Amino acid sequence: MSFTVRRLILRANAFYIGLAGLSGVVFDLRGAWFGVGPQGRILADAPHAAIGFVEAHGLAAILAVVLWRAMPARQWHMTAFAMDVLLGTSNLLFWQMFVAADALPVGYLTTALHLSFATAQLTAAVSAGRPTDPPRGAPMMAHQAS
Repeated sequence: MSFTVRRLILRANAFYIGLAGLSGVVFDLRGAWFGVGPQGRILADAPHAAIGFVEAHGLAAILAVVLWRAMPARQWHMTAFAMDVLLGTSNLLFWQMFVAADALPVGYLTTALHLSFATAQLTAAVSAGRPTDPPRGAPMMAHQAS
């Protein structure tokens, strides 16, 4: 898999997770403060629980920036893989949240995307080579020439 394709995988994953994270923060705050939307149904009886929702979605948005700027190297693909496995698995373990929020389509879409990106990131990580290998065509440093 080429350097360019691996970068595209990281950036597509970053775009998705950034969009989902920022959207999630908006819905979290609307649900906690005004009791509306899917999170409003969940947070109506426990509005202080919103801290976990906002932190999780906010961290996803921050990770999106990090992944967007990351070089398509094995360690970054493994970071994205771990993130996607965590998020996809969390969705499955706490599936009742989507049921209670009447948000099953969101659950299906986000879980499928998390697990699809996890597969793509793992494939990219395996094809990336050792962490010390420079990208093909990259200039060698003096200490690598010997």
